[in-house]
Amino acid sequence: MGVKQKTKSLKAKGSELSDTMFQLKVLSNKDEVRVDIPAFKTAIAEHGWTEGVTPSAVQVFQLNIGKLCNQTCAHCHVDAGPDKKEENMSRETLEQCLHLIKQHNIPTVDITGGAPEMNPHFRWFVEECTKAGKTVMVRCNLTIIMANKKYHDLPEFFRDNKVVVVSSLPYFSKGRTDSQRGDGVFEDSIAALQKLNAVGYGKEGTGLTLDLVHNPSGAYLPGPQEELQLEFKRQLKRKFDIDFNMLYAITNLPVSRFLDYLLETENYIGYMEELANAFNPTTIEGLMCRNTMSISWDGYIHDCDFNQMLDLKSAVKGNHINDFDMDAFLNRKIIINQHCYGCTAGAGSSCGGEIA
Repeated sequence: MGVKQKTKSLKAKGSELSDTMFQLKVLSNKDEVRVDIPAFKTAIAEHGWTEGVTPSAVQVFQLNIGKLCNQTCAHCHVDAGPDKKEENMSRETLEQCLHLIKQHNIPTVDITGGAPEMNPHFRWFVEECTKAGKTVMVRCNLTIIMANKKYHDLPEFFRDNKVVVVSSLPYFSKGRTDSQRGDGVFEDSIAALQKLNAVGYGKEGTGLTLDLVHNPSGAYLPGPQEELQLEFKRQLKRKFDIDFNMLYAITNLPVSRFLDYLLETENYIGYMEELANAFNPTTIEGLMCRNTMSISWDGYIHDCDFNQMLDLKSAVKGNHINDFDMDAFLNRKIIINQHCYGCTAGAGSSCGGEIA
C-alpha cells in the first residue's frame, strides 16, 4: 500500500518557521516565547569547555543529498517532502564531494536526505564511494523501497555495495509509527525490512548491517537505548520475523517541523527546560559536530546536520566545498546554539544514537 501524507512541509504551509532566521529567533529567545534556561555556551563553559566545542579529526563525511522525499513526517527536522524537488544535489557537487573524501582519506560516508535514493545520481555516488574503499551509510526511510518499482531492487543494490542501512522506525506498532510518519508507513516499513532481511541484512554472519532509529513521538526524551533495543528486537522478531543489528535512540531537536509541533502544542518551553535540566557534560566529548563534516545539497559546509537545517554554516572562510581547506576546518570554532541541548541531554544523542 502507499503512504498517505498527513503533514505538509513548512514551506507548503506558508509557515514563518520555513525561514531559518525565524527559527533562530525563537531559539535565541528573541520571539515572544521565552525560555529561562542558561545559554548553552555558558553551560559547557562551567564544565571546562571554555573555548566552546572544539573539533577533532574528521571521521564522517555526511551529505544531505537532497530534501526530496516520498514522505512528509510530522517531526522531520529537514522539512523534507514531495514538494522539495529543487533542493537536490547536482552531479557536479557530488563529484567534488567524492574528490574531498578521497583527498582527505575520510573513512565513512553518511548519505542522508529526504529520501537520498530519489536523487538521480545516488547510485553512481554510492558505487564510486564503495570503489574507493569507504564505509557507506545510507539513511533509508524504508517506504521508498515499496514506493515505486524503480526502487524495488534497492535491497540488492545495497547488498552488492555492502551499504550500512540505517532506517527510521519510530516504534514496533502501527499506531505510533503512522501518527508520526503518515498512514501506511508502518506496513510498508515492515515489508521493506523483510525484503532487506531476505537478502541478508541484519542476519548473523552476512556482514550486512541493518540498524534502526527510534525517536519519540512527543515532547519527551527517548528511553534507555539498550532497553529499547531489546524490546524492539523481541517484538519485531515475534510479530514479523524481522532481524536487525543495532537500535539508535535519538532525541528530537527543536528544529523545523518538530519546532513547529512544540510551538503549536504549547510544549516548547517545557521541552527546552527538560533538555536543559537533563544536560550531561560527559556527552560533549562524543558530539558528532566534533568529527563530522555536514554538506548541504548546494555544497555548503556545516558542523552538523541540525546546524545545516538552521542554515548555520561552518565558521571558516571557505565554507563551500569548492573552497575547502582542511587545516582551517580543523581549527574552526564550532557554532552552537540552544538546540545543542538536545544532543547533550541524558545519555546524549547523535546520528549514531547515545553517546555517553
